[in-house]
Amino acid sequence: ELLQDFLAESAENLESAGAQIVAFERDPADARLIADIFRFVHTVKGTCGFLGLARLARVAHAAESALGRLRDGAR
Repeated sequence: ELLQDFLAESAENLESAGAQIVAFERDPADARLIADIFRFVHTVKGTCGFLGLARLARVAHAAESALGRLRDGAR
């Protein structure tokens, strides 16, 4: 049941994150967008660890690292 809830919630949030990524491409100065996307990926990473989804956790960790660099000003 936890896995199904995680998948459903993540699917909804992934759609939102996709729209935020497009908005960030248009306005890379909007720090709020990258922060929101980072929080989503961070939550996915943590939940994957809790659920034992090691491969997805590694992907989320890599995405979190890349987003962290963007958040810190890298292009």
